Amino acid sequence: MTDLGEFELISRLVESVESARRGRSASWGPQVRVASGDDAAVTVPAGATATSVDAMVEGVHFRRRTSPLSSVGRKAIAAALSDLAAMGAAPGEAYVQLGVPDDLDEAGCAELAGGLAEVAADLSVAVLGGDVTRAPALTLAITVVGHAASAEDLVLRSGARQGDTLAVSGELGGAAAGLLLLERPELAKGLPDGVAERLRRRQLEPQPRLEAGRALAATGATAMIDISDGLGGDAGHLATASGVRLAIELERLPLQEGVGEVAAAAGVDVHDLAAGRGEDYELLATVPTEHLDRAREAVAVTGTALTPIGVAREGTGVVLLAADGSERQPSGFDQLRG
Repeated sequence: MTDLGEFELISRLVESVESARRGRSASWGPQVRVASGDDAAVTVPAGATATSVDAMVEGVHFRRRTSPLSSVGRKAIAAALSDLAAMGAAPGEAYVQLGVPDDLDEAGCAELAGGLAEVAADLSVAVLGGDVTRAPALTLAITVVGHAASAEDLVLRSGARQGDTLAVSGELGGAAAGLLLLERPELAKGLPDGVAERLRRRQLEPQPRLEAGRALAATGATAMIDISDGLGGDAGHLATASGVRLAIELERLPLQEGVGEVAAAAGVDVHDLAAGRGEDYELLATVPTEHLDRAREAVAVTGTALTPIGVAREGTGVVLLAADGSERQPSGFDQLRG
């Protein structure tokens, strides 16, 4: 356990955030009036705000034996910011709740804070405050606030319409394959140079698709969600909210390089990695077919791709269609059931 008291540790964590911000010559947005150091932060936002809370708990979302503490910090804030990406919001502020177990020392806290601070600085997120407490396991709960000119500029899960094209950003399956490689390093045998490391990095340090989310919002996406709990499960949330049936063609899923090889080595279905296990933090969106080309061009400018994988139909739920026309039931991660 760290020898620092609560307020000394908070001061050190704030120092890490400030140091990362200064290192990138970043400044807080104009809405920030009072940052860390007072009883509460003060912001004066214009337009609409989107607020989300995301938690990571040791033993549930990560294990310290396979996840460096800097990566834990990076992943915690990236996962929270991914919810803002799914709304098409611009990132603004973050607030961090840290639960410190007895076996985490001052150096470990600093490493964790450093990873979190680097992501915040890179994405111009103002970490304005939070709290520190003792905990039986390492825990990070992060509240993030995003901004838009108006509430109408934000994309909900509930706007998909029959006939819309269902599309996904980036590539799928990398995080699940990376987790397998972290737990079973022997599965990397035979992979081309650099592929295994990129898969592991996808699991440890995901990238929230903030720019792609804003591009999709600006080009007419009707509904959107981030893929945190698996394509099948998250598609189900979108389908339920919108009152449509989503038909997904498994053969059209854009797989990250190496996912197929890792799946074969582990003896699992490649589509289980791509559609059932989550943590890729890509964006799943419905787009009017007449706007699809414009949306793909706008997303490409942000440095990633937008791939059509299905369609919204009349009905309810999600169906996964295999190449032979057979149907598979969707699956995903449930935070309480596992």
